[in-house]
Formats: sequence, C-alpha cells, structure tokens
Amino acid sequence: MKYQYGSLLTISAILAVALTHVSCAATGGPAPDHKRSAAAGYSSFGIDLYRELLKEKPGANIFMSPASIGLALAMTYNGSSGATRDAMAKVLGFSGSGLESVNADDSALIAQMNDTIAGVVLSIANSLWARQGFAFDKSFLETNERCYGAEIRTLDFSNPGSAGVINAWVAEKTKDRIPSIVDQIDGSAILFLINAIYFKGAWMNEFDKALTRDDTFHIADGGEKLLPMMMQSGKYDYLDGGDFQAARLPYGDGRIGMYVFLPAAGSSLERFQGELSSDGWKAWMQRFVPRRGRIVLPRFRLEYKANLKRELSALGMGVAFDGSRADFKGMLRVRGANAFIHDVVHKAFIEVNEEGTEAAAATSVEIRLTSVMEPEKPFEMIVDRPFFFAIVDGETDLILFMGSIINPQ
Repeated sequence: MKYQYGSLLTISAILAVALTHVSCAATGGPAPDHKRSAAAGYSSFGIDLYRELLKEKPGANIFMSPASIGLALAMTYNGSSGATRDAMAKVLGFSGSGLESVNADDSALIAQMNDTIAGVVLSIANSLWARQGFAFDKSFLETNERCYGAEIRTLDFSNPGSAGVINAWVAEKTKDRIPSIVDQIDGSAILFLINAIYFKGAWMNEFDKALTRDDTFHIADGGEKLLPMMMQSGKYDYLDGGDFQAARLPYGDGRIGMYVFLPAAGSSLERFQGELSSDGWKAWMQRFVPRRGRIVLPRFRLEYKANLKRELSALGMGVAFDGSRADFKGMLRVRGANAFIHDVVHKAFIEVNEEGTEAAAATSVEIRLTSVMEPEKPFEMIVDRPFFFAIVDGETDLILFMGSIINPQ
C-alpha cells in the first residue's frame, strides 16, 4: 500500500505553530499531587511487569526501570485512540484519568526527578526520532515536547548511520552505560520514542573498603560463589516481614534510598516473588521503622536487556502490537496509514560498590506501519481533452464559478 504525502509540514514547522497552546496542567478540581500520582502508577506497573519477566527466564537476574519504560509508553500513549488507548491506560495505571491529567502528572514527576538532589546525580531525558518526510500530528509532537521535555528530531531512516545517531544520544544521556538501544532501522519504521535515565548516588554512609571480605554467596540452585561482601553497622529503616527482612540504605541527603529484601533462611526468593504485589508493596512501605543493625551486602555489577512485547501483551496491551487492530490515529497526519508498536526494547545497567550506586536505563518504543510506506511517483497531467473546472472560495468553500470545456476557443 502506498500513502500520498501531498504538501507535508516539516517537524520543525509543525512545532512552530501554536506551541504555547499545549498545557501540561490539569484543569478543574483541587490541585492533586501529580508527581506522587505518577510515581505510584509506574511503581505498580513495574511490579506487574517484573512478575511477567519472571515467567520468561525463571532463576535469571532481572533489572529494569519502571520509570523509563512507563515514560516511554506514556509518550506513545499520547498518540493512541479507542481500544488501544483503553488497553494502554489499564496496563499503565491511567484508567480513570484524562489524558491532560496523565501528562500533568508525568510533567511534574520529570521536573521533580531532574531537580538537584544532594549527593545524587539523577537525570531523565526523552526524545522522539521521526522518519524524514513523514507527517505526524502536531498536537502529538507538541505535547511530548512540552510535557515530557522530549527532543524532536527527524532522520533519514534509509541512511544506515541513522541508528548510530539515536544510539549516540542514548549513550550521552546515560554516561555511556547504555551504549546502544537500536540495532537497525526497518523500512517500515516511522518513529522511535526513547527514554533514558541516569542515576549515580553516594551512600549517606559509605561502606568501609577495609571491611570488605571475599565470602560465600549461595546461589538458588545450590551452588556457591565467592564474592566481595561489604559490611557496615548503623541505624536503618527496617522491616521484619516474617519470612523476609528488609532494610533501606539511603543515598546523599536521604531522599533516595535502596531497599534490600532478604528472604529468611527457611524461605526463598521464589516464595517472596509470589507474595510481591502492588498492594503488598504499599503496605510494606508503611511498616518500616528505624532500628539498629548490621548489613552485609555483595558488591555487584549487572547489565540487562529485554524485549517487552510478550510481557506487555500478557498484561493486556496486546492490541497496541497488532498491526490490524492498533489505533494510533492521534499520532499521524496521513490518511489511511495504520501504525502499531513493533517492539519495546529495554536496557539497564547497575553497579553497587562501597561508595554508592551507579545505574542507567533506556527504553525504545518503535512504531511501524502495517506495510512499507512508499512515496507516490510524481504525476503527469496533460490537459489535451475536454475537462471540467471550478473556481472556489477557500474560506467558505463556495463555488464561485464552474463549467466544462469541450472545445476551447
């Protein structure tokens, strides 16, 4: 199937039109705490997604950023309609919230996360990479630029170097911890929506390197591994969950912290994962109390990658990946074009040592058309036979004159 381009506006021209008309502030009713609302939603979504990832490779390491995945999908959500929007809203926790409210929540959350935090480097960056010469809905682009701070760029997707341009942006935003997110660009791809998150935090109380010792780490399959184990004592927010214990290790000024959950010796991580839910998480967070203790934690580093199409479909978002049913009309300005999410790719990195933690994540949502889009060939119109014509007022659509010429004089 071919799509008629007609007279297309460029991305830059579209954004120049009425950008000030886009607002990220929800209207009506009392002012909600937007950042808390968005954070709660993405946390719940992350727990659901984590449980689905467990089914893919049980017993394997898992590390991902619910915030990165959620924000990349939220930008995509702005171009969805109908059943596709309903499905995405349910999975992402947007049900019951209007689109304006969702964007206000996310805008407030991003601003809060990008604030200066003592002892911590934390940055969230978004971008949209559009196929050169393709027309996108101006409101869709404006909303993502204004509410998500997204950089809007066009690329010649037929150029083999275009994937490298996107990857260079991701590498820059993650301090080279995620060097690439796009392997190659398919001929039917029209848009990549990218989120990148970088975090580096120094412990409020660093581990003393002199106390680090190689010791045995017991693997779930019964094996053992010798790892450098860090140790410290002090006062921590602590939870005794019966079949597990948990402690919070704060970074910097204490605003951000790492929660470590350890199943009891008579229990297992598998059992803990079975109890993990969004409601359970909220209840646990309210039960932490200050308590003195000693913590021994392994020094570790992990890189993780996942293609999330299966997991997101299992959660109820399958329609968005179905080329025959997906509805992203709010994203495009091309009549008859049908777009869908081809895949959601997520990469994450973490390193934990005596000084603190460095972590990064990137998420790419790739949008494709159901068939390869080809520009129409230039037409040729030779008026050498009888023809009809009309003179029309473009403002009112009033036909001022009309007629036909059979024998020109």
